[in-house]
Amino acid sequence: EWNPQAGRAIGKTASAQQLNGLLDNFRASITQHFRDISDREASVTAEKIRNAFLGLQTRNDLLLELFDRHNKSLEVQIGKDVSRDTHQKYVRTRMRLEEFMKRQYNISDINLKEINHSFLSDFEVFLKTIHSCGQNTTAKFMQRLRTVVLIAKSNGWIHADPYANYKIHREKTERDFLTEQELGSILQKKFTIKRLEQVRDIFTFSCFTGLAYIDVFNLRENNIRTVSDGSLWVIGKRVKTGVSYRVPLLDIPKMVIAKYKGTLPDGELLPIISNQKMNAYLKEIADICQIDKNLSFHMSRHTFATTVCLSQGVPIETLSQMLGHQDITTTQIYAKVTRTKINEDMTNLAKQIEGKYELAK
Repeated sequence: EWNPQAGRAIGKTASAQQLNGLLDNFRASITQHFRDISDREASVTAEKIRNAFLGLQTRNDLLLELFDRHNKSLEVQIGKDVSRDTHQKYVRTRMRLEEFMKRQYNISDINLKEINHSFLSDFEVFLKTIHSCGQNTTAKFMQRLRTVVLIAKSNGWIHADPYANYKIHREKTERDFLTEQELGSILQKKFTIKRLEQVRDIFTFSCFTGLAYIDVFNLRENNIRTVSDGSLWVIGKRVKTGVSYRVPLLDIPKMVIAKYKGTLPDGELLPIISNQKMNAYLKEIADICQIDKNLSFHMSRHTFATTVCLSQGVPIETLSQMLGHQDITTTQIYAKVTRTKINEDMTNLAKQIEGKYELAK
């Protein structure tokens, strides 16, 4: 017999008790699935509970779990095709997302299919307000999230792209660099503290080669090659993009290499330290040299592009090859032609066209 109100079998027979026991287990399992889905997702539906109960649920549908797999994939590629800094940026993005979902929706994860324009907009506001991120920093977080979302779309785990109607806005920024006088003051300064001297040497090496921090970090003696005309070049492949770079060595980087030759283990070329410490010590160097700029290691790359190359007449096509850029438009963003160079070019033009044109009197 059956009690429709209670939803249970009537009686104390073995079969009735067995049936009621199974029903109790089903209810407990369904309740647990309901709680699990409530904890990690913004909404609970009968279909989600049914799929979880029947074992039809796949774990590819959760954002943070997909982020974890993506970040583990990046981690094993560190030092090969991925820089440690890139991996850390994705780890930080994952942390921000977890914090955002807990704060905004009180959930621990979200189904990829539930990510929509509203979710993206809310995350953007969260970054700007709670973490005081600027527009470009926020844009980078949103871009990294988009990378992971596109993995889901490419694998067919979602069919609609939530970024389809969402615009990532970036502000144009000036790429700061050292002037010829500022670079000279760093080169000529005699440091009594060894760590500052070494940081200065590595920084100026990059000012005259254009190499990014991670590429300098990976330099070994076999990256220095003698070409057919007898000149020395630094040759390698950029960690960030995988694009090859080939840069002839000027006098300053040659002197830096010679200074540390034979003093380092495992074929290391320079006494490189962490990027964080490097940037901290560069702030000290800026203070000592009375340079009123936020000196960072990446500024050496901008300095190479602008002060060392473009201002001295190096064609932007040549510079693009040395920087290892895939597209010359990237070089145009990095390199800012100085007013001095513009003045020199126009002075030369004035000399060339002098007397060629006259205005009717």
